[in-house]
Amino acid sequence: MSQLSQRPAFPAVGLAAPHESARLHATGQALYTDDLSARMPGALTAWPVPSPHAHAGIRSMDTSPAMDVPGVVRVLTAADVPGLNDCGIKGDEPLFPSEAMFMGHAVAWVLAEDQDAARAGAAAVVVEWEVLPSIVSITEAIAAGSFQGASRTVRRGDAAAALATADRVLSGVTECSGQEHFYLETQAALATVDEGGQVFVQSSTQHPSEAQEILAHVLARPHHEITVQSLRMGGGFGGKEMQSHGFAAIAAIGTLLTGRPVRVRLNRTLDMTMTGKRHGFHMSWDAGFSDAGELLALKAQLTSDGGWCLDMSEAVMARALCHVDNAYFIPNVEATGRVAKSNVTSQTAFRGFGGPQGMLLVEDILGRAAPLLGLTAEELRSRNFYREGQSTPYGMPVRHASRITTIWEEALERSGFAGRRRDIEAFNAAHPHSKRGLAITPVKFGISFNLVAFNQAGALVHVYKDGSVLVNHGGTEMGQGLHTKMLQVAATALGLPLTAVRLAPTRTDKVPNTSATAASSGADLNGGAVKNACEQILERMAQVAGGMLGVSARDVRFTEGRATALGVAGSGFSFAEVAMKAYLQRVQLWAAGHYRTEGLHWDVESMQGEPFKYFAYGAAVAEVEVDGFTGAYTQRRVDIVHDAGDSLSPMVDIGQIEGGYVQGVGWLTLEDLRWDEGTGPGRGRLLTQSASTYKLPSFSEMPTVFNVHLLQHAEEEGAVYGSKAVGEPPLMLAFAAREALRDAVGAFGPAGRSVTLASPATPEAVFWAVEESRAAAASEA
Repeated sequence: MSQLSQRPAFPAVGLAAPHESARLHATGQALYTDDLSARMPGALTAWPVPSPHAHAGIRSMDTSPAMDVPGVVRVLTAADVPGLNDCGIKGDEPLFPSEAMFMGHAVAWVLAEDQDAARAGAAAVVVEWEVLPSIVSITEAIAAGSFQGASRTVRRGDAAAALATADRVLSGVTECSGQEHFYLETQAALATVDEGGQVFVQSSTQHPSEAQEILAHVLARPHHEITVQSLRMGGGFGGKEMQSHGFAAIAAIGTLLTGRPVRVRLNRTLDMTMTGKRHGFHMSWDAGFSDAGELLALKAQLTSDGGWCLDMSEAVMARALCHVDNAYFIPNVEATGRVAKSNVTSQTAFRGFGGPQGMLLVEDILGRAAPLLGLTAEELRSRNFYREGQSTPYGMPVRHASRITTIWEEALERSGFAGRRRDIEAFNAAHPHSKRGLAITPVKFGISFNLVAFNQAGALVHVYKDGSVLVNHGGTEMGQGLHTKMLQVAATALGLPLTAVRLAPTRTDKVPNTSATAASSGADLNGGAVKNACEQILERMAQVAGGMLGVSARDVRFTEGRATALGVAGSGFSFAEVAMKAYLQRVQLWAAGHYRTEGLHWDVESMQGEPFKYFAYGAAVAEVEVDGFTGAYTQRRVDIVHDAGDSLSPMVDIGQIEGGYVQGVGWLTLEDLRWDEGTGPGRGRLLTQSASTYKLPSFSEMPTVFNVHLLQHAEEEGAVYGSKAVGEPPLMLAFAAREALRDAVGAFGPAGRSVTLASPATPEAVFWAVEESRAAAASEA
């Protein structure tokens, strides 16, 4: 096993440690970005002037009425931007637009002494609009030929020829809605400027270095004059990877112009109205099967709704195309992806980053096809699993493919699948107005950024004279437990208890040029960098300890806070004693660590290569009960087996698996984003702009029985301490719930009938699907 993966004796990694901020979260003591503004007297509040139209040009704007509002200090417009008026990376995202591209698009910002004054000032700004034609749905965009960015294709074999000779060919359309991030902490930023003109921005962001880069070109300043810090986030899920930068820019411009701290914090309605969501997809497809149930060919056209500008839509589509296979070997594939342009919010990163939408395609196909092929859904799925030696459609070998079958069989056994299937059949036969469904689905998810350059990280580790340790790394904490894992990595690498190590907030003047905390790679990348920095320090300290113990540095071991020597009796010296001795000998006790993921290569033009370090695997079994009168349903039981490698922090990982599953269930069965598609004055308005109109998972949607098991003996060679990423893959375990609903709906109809299920499969959608099943049963009676 490599040095990166090997664990020493008595490691802190692998312990069931609580989240490092759990007590602060639970007691309300944890500080978030906007909390800091209360500690800054004189901070101004920014409020947007939003467009009331989905698409409109600005004929004129009069900001003087806003200045008459008591408490208003300044109105920011495009004229106030000292550098480039763009807050994105594609050059298509003006910070102050001359043409509003969606309803809620901010065309100016008002700075005032408090939020009430800022809000009143924004309402006082007079804008003369020229209303323009708008596109507010993905189907409208397809019909109008409204697209943006590049179209890409993943291709293997000859899909057209294989379809022509397949025993069975199915065709259809699969659509899925977007999803609101609904992080508990809305978008927030707080900017200050010092006496030397240095700009310091506290931002609720997953990507401080990119925020710094965006601020630099907006402010026309070099990077070293701008520092961005991410203290912690109250959730992110991808929504703060890029879309936080514009709000940081508003705060920065405001503080430079007024000399006072400026805060931006969106309320919930503004956040939902102004920020991007998960991409909705429209996917048309043809799939060819053999009579034995082999999936021989897939030809598909994937279209995502990118919204008004590109953001990260091209990369999201690339990952979707790389996951249309999920855990299944498809010898002939031709999948093309394109991004629609519409007059709604610019859709952005969201947990899974296109992977869930791509995987939904193949899971929907198999769910529809199974009864037509005379197979159970679980039989059809398992017959098409990847085997050892096979590769993905984009040319990457599927390493550890046997884990798919191992996890699948363990999930079947742990859940008692076969016996429960018999019990459900008996229940359904006895209950004409309610039916139960049971399903199992797999997950194979690639880990790494598709852009190879992003697969690197840095860390700065300090050992003080008293033996205490301070760690700063490039990853950000949004509640997912990354800081907890980094504490465990540092403690393990230095041979210390967790109490000896503290983490500092992520900031660009400590660790520069970092990648976003995204793509489930936070622990892999930053853990490698932290471990590298710790090992540099420990190598120097071993020389000192060797002198103290009278042995070679090679024979020194740091364990449980003490330095001992092989073959030497006695308790040795404490880590603190060695640290002080090293200081006295003028030995460096800090180090900058770096890590880069090896073995990655990717050609975006041909969509071929090995873009992922490894695949994370999992499987879920879900049982549901559907009320035939209303379409309402309950999750009776969920059993999950997930591959987290040799987990760095089992308590954190199990929490992530549970949360990911529930968030996935929300996307697939509850959360129904709606825009006004009518022709009236409200066209383009987000109708689901609050918790009262947008249904989120709650305790009532939780499974009555919820079992999560980590796959054992699953060490991942070449990853930090043998672990695997666990941020995004669990979300896709929720396909089991959707497929269980399909199974239950099918039980209302005749055997052998294919069930088409909307996504999200809301109770309303399930009710209409039940009605279709009942009608089919009646027609055969």
